[in-house]
Amino acid sequence: MNSTLSTKFSNLFTFSQFDLAYKRLLLPVTLIALVASPVTREVTVNTLSDAFWAVSCYVAFTLAIYHYLSRLISKQNKVVTLFHRSRNYQVFFSALLGALPGCGGAIIVTTQFVSGRVGFGAIVAVLTSTMGDAAFLLLASKPDIGVFVIGVGIVVGCLSGWLVNAIHKDDFLRPELQQALPIAGCNSNNANTFERKAINLQGAFWQWLIVPATIIAALGSFQVDINQLFHLPEMSIEWTGTILIIVSMLLWALTKEIKDYESTVSEDAKCVSSHPLQKAAQDTNFVTAWVIVAFMAFELVAYFGHLDLPLIFSGWGAYMPLMGLLVGMLPGCGPQILVTSLYISGAAPLSAQLANSISNDGDALFPAIALAPKAALVATIYSAIPALIVGYGFYFLFEV
Repeated sequence: MNSTLSTKFSNLFTFSQFDLAYKRLLLPVTLIALVASPVTREVTVNTLSDAFWAVSCYVAFTLAIYHYLSRLISKQNKVVTLFHRSRNYQVFFSALLGALPGCGGAIIVTTQFVSGRVGFGAIVAVLTSTMGDAAFLLLASKPDIGVFVIGVGIVVGCLSGWLVNAIHKDDFLRPELQQALPIAGCNSNNANTFERKAINLQGAFWQWLIVPATIIAALGSFQVDINQLFHLPEMSIEWTGTILIIVSMLLWALTKEIKDYESTVSEDAKCVSSHPLQKAAQDTNFVTAWVIVAFMAFELVAYFGHLDLPLIFSGWGAYMPLMGLLVGMLPGCGPQILVTSLYISGAAPLSAQLANSISNDGDALFPAIALAPKAALVATIYSAIPALIVGYGFYFLFEV
């Protein structure tokens, strides 16, 4: 009996959520430590509260609408024939698919290029127009700027794709047809029982919170003092936001192991049949995690270093669009969310955001590298050229 218990205890720390593979736990554990310390408590509570009420709630609401609409739109496929009718239509619809928040549209076009259904111009168009999950954050925090950046991405994506069509044939750098990777996996099918429970709890967490949390977030956006409105003690709503965001990060940390770069910076795979709120919850927590990293790093550096980071970054001037472009060339959505977070906080200018949005390929670059590495490399370089032009064009026209 004792031997059996010892074996189970040993397995728990070898294969369970406490395994070092679950490095995501470092985030909530660090946040708890920062809240517990009297030195960092005030700045941490204020930052996490802002991240939850001003970002996570709006991202969850935006994602819920998006996934509900996606479920309705996916039932109609009238544009498929038009999509494959000509090279120009392929580029146009690929740019539109890339402009959809998230990486689903870009991944679809990538796999269709490998299967021979669309040309190389289409993959350049979709990688140029996509913002990945950073689009959700920008739309939730600054909807007018978000629509503008997405619109610019569509235009630049179309122009880039049409130009590439004029230079290259459709099968340029297309590999020999082979078994394609699946477009989307089902995280819960491959996960162990513990991870499935954590995934389900993420959905339940936002299912119950999304309506009241969005209402409170909206009131806060209109400068309503929530504590005073509901006759709560001072800092009550700030502590509530802090506790809720730490709980959401604990749930997020226990749903997936970190094994490599891709598993660190890309969103979790979701079941196609999952409820829209379940998908919204998983995406929201992924975006929130990277927002927290950006916000906390920003605030702690400013707090301990007594630095005005927006003022310091403004001194970088002409280097900021280049910084946004270079980060955008990194695969995955995580680094791009960091740049968008810097823009929202005022540390990065819009020119850097534009350069990052156009050069950003999001999670779509992972299947592209796996299926067609040469095409992925060239398409990434091609998307960096318009990013350089647009980023520095906006900088010299409006920011100098």
